[in-house]
Amino acid sequence: MLFVLGADPAGRKLKDHLKEYLTGRSYEVIDATGEQDCDFVDATLAVVYEVYQADDRFGIIVDAYGAGPFMTACRIKGVIAAEVSDERTAYMTRAHNNARIITLGSEVTGTAVAENIVKCFAEGSYDGGRHQVRVDMLNKMGKVREDRK
Repeated sequence: MLFVLGADPAGRKLKDHLKEYLTGRSYEVIDATGEQDCDFVDATLAVVYEVYQADDRFGIIVDAYGAGPFMTACRIKGVIAAEVSDERTAYMTRAHNNARIITLGSEVTGTAVAENIVKCFAEGSYDGGRHQVRVDMLNKMGKVREDRK
């Protein structure tokens, strides 16, 4: 399992902490943003690009609150991402939604909770079955349907 990490300047410290945490647990890590000062939009796009190169890749994007990268990732067709601030949500978004990307807020989540979130996300697995219907629906989305306005 490989993790692709990215952050804007507000999330860099937590991203670097999570990078050490993951490598210390023998996960492969790609740092898509390094030390560059990039906007959360650019950080998100860099992570998404790397994650969707292979099926065994998962992404973590950190900014101040997690909302910006979440909104950015969800604009990209085929991406299933979740804004996460607790361990249970991290686990369940993998199990029920087959999310491959999570976003975190450094102003919301401390390092200990962030480690637990990443642990739950990494150890989670997609349940499939009855959840596949919704995952298929998410993957088909691309534009607002006229009949739903």
